[in-house]
Amino acid sequence: MTVSVGDKIPAAKIKTMTADGMSEIDTAEYFAGKKVVMFAVPGAFTPTCSAKHLPGFVENAGELKGKGVDEIACISVNDAFVMDAWGKSQNAGDITMLADGNGDFTKAMGLEMDGSGFGLGTRSQRYALVAENGTITALNVEQPGAFDVSRAEAILAGL
Repeated sequence: MTVSVGDKIPAAKIKTMTADGMSEIDTAEYFAGKKVVMFAVPGAFTPTCSAKHLPGFVENAGELKGKGVDEIACISVNDAFVMDAWGKSQNAGDITMLADGNGDFTKAMGLEMDGSGFGLGTRSQRYALVAENGTITALNVEQPGAFDVSRAEAILAGL
């Protein structure tokens, strides 16, 4: 079952890279007490994700933070090493790159997709959300193959 506006962010363990190496993040702790914009992509280094989705949030990070967003995060069913390398290659220093390597968080969100036809296995659907103190206040899930409602500009317009 897919999460909805008003639901709490599901509890899961995800990863990120820090200066000290790979670090585990508890989603309940990560989202607590702040306003977070998180967007999910089917895969790091994939065409739409690299050419449009992540760059849009990089370019609009200042405006998002100017509207009260404390944290901007990108999540994908990739490992933390790949997410870190992708973030660095995209100059995404203002974006927290989150790895859902086994897809546990994505499954808990109910937003997984079958990308096996492209050799990707189970991945995340493309979406963006706003969460305040761990509660989802906006959830924009793309239709398959679309890139419209989860763009940074769409999130900005809704804030």
